[in-house]
Amino acid sequence: MVREHSPTTIHCVSLCSPRVHGIIKINNRITARNLEDQSSPYKLSIMVSTLNELSQLKYSGFGQPRPRHGLNLLYWFAKDYICFSNRDIVPMYRPRNGDFGFHPYYNRIEDDDDHIVPLQNLPYYEVGNLNARGADKLPNYVRENYSQSYPESNRDRIIVRQDASGNFNRVYVTEHSDPRRFASSRTFRVSQGLLQNIQNMSREQYLKLTSNTQEDHARFTQQHCNIETAPDNSWCTIL
Repeated sequence: MVREHSPTTIHCVSLCSPRVHGIIKINNRITARNLEDQSSPYKLSIMVSTLNELSQLKYSGFGQPRPRHGLNLLYWFAKDYICFSNRDIVPMYRPRNGDFGFHPYYNRIEDDDDHIVPLQNLPYYEVGNLNARGADKLPNYVRENYSQSYPESNRDRIIVRQDASGNFNRVYVTEHSDPRRFASSRTFRVSQGLLQNIQNMSREQYLKLTSNTQEDHARFTQQHCNIETAPDNSWCTIL
């Protein structure tokens, strides 16, 4: 099951699975408020936090370090794939048509015995696989560091949920933990406000504010892998 959090500042995001009873710290500030609870009494919950600010995107580690393409992929998505109308996120193309490599995402159970995004009777689509049909139409700045011999350069994805009117009512960023699976602990919802901020920026300004230095990335990786013991009957704990 998946829980989503949006704004109210907390100081880490954590993942507790049936196989790992602990807290995996991500870094600095991610935010949380208003649970979208899809829980059941017999399953642990994966908590999806919402990124509301550029600094939160930066410290989430999504799309970093180079040659990963996630930050540029998200910039293209906000700048060229969507627009905003009456507080709706409106796609300028139909994802079901496969433009830019979009294809259905079936929200299957991942290796931690859970779904990475909420179960809903609405279609999900993903984009970001640079090997997918149509991905060659992505701008060069998204694809320029891609190499088939270096899997890290094709690790990042955007997942969207489309409502009955055709708008996107959820946007997520995630990454592959291996060639087949996405990482629940590295999946984040992206708020409409953050998408609007990105849309209004130059790519140079955006990357300057969201890219970690190598030193930042090393510190982030160390903190992300810091697992603390939690009680066996514990839900995922937010510190």
